[in-house]
Amino acid sequence: QVQLVESGGGLVQAGGSLRLSCAASGSISSIGHMGWYRQPPGKERELVATITNDGRPNYTDSVKGRFTISRDGAKNTVFLQMNSLKPGDTAVYYCNAFIRAGGSAGLYWGQGTQVTVSS
Repeated sequence: QVQLVESGGGLVQAGGSLRLSCAASGSISSIGHMGWYRQPPGKERELVATITNDGRPNYTDSVKGRFTISRDGAKNTVFLQMNSLKPGDTAVYYCNAFIRAGGSAGLYWGQGTQVTVSS
């Protein structure tokens, strides 16, 4: 059974930094793209950043220059380094990944980790 487990969320003051991690586990054959999404209070889930299996990143405009997505293929892990955090970045952050495992393939999601940025 494939699982994605996030860690690294918490409470930080505006201007601070946090690093999120998301590790995939299970009988994984391969992982394609990985990404981070967030859901601010009272709003819909939105894309933050994605990264291809060969390391090409893509960011939503609001986080460009502040957030960096990266991945460790050997550890099936994706990271999100968040700098210069703003109160508007407050949200539950979710990772996802396209994973091939046990003869099937699909998009998997983590359970989410809360990030709160105080002003």
